[in-house]
Amino acid sequence: MPEVSLQLFFSYSHKDEALRDELANHLSTLTRQGVISNWHDRKILPGEEWDHQINENLNTADIILLLVSSDFIASSYCWDVEVTTAIERHNTGKARVIPVILRRVD
Repeated sequence: MPEVSLQLFFSYSHKDEALRDELANHLSTLTRQGVISNWHDRKILPGEEWDHQINENLNTADIILLLVSSDFIASSYCWDVEVTTAIERHNTGKARVIPVILRRVD
């Protein structure tokens, strides 16, 4: 078992939550083995500042999964905040961004 697991951040539209859960199921073996751990905004506890939690996890993730769909692209928050930060971190070598096409888009 690895000493330090890679931190995954799921960037997605809430309309795609079921597909995010399905992807997490496919990654469950890696999670169980301690290779990865994952985070998404549904892990924010009541009373926590959601914007702070998202930024903190986005800025410390090793891998950022962009779960792409038309709803994801239409989301101003996903596009303007999460994608922008993810690409900046990818370009500086601080994280790897992996787009995952959930549904066909133009």
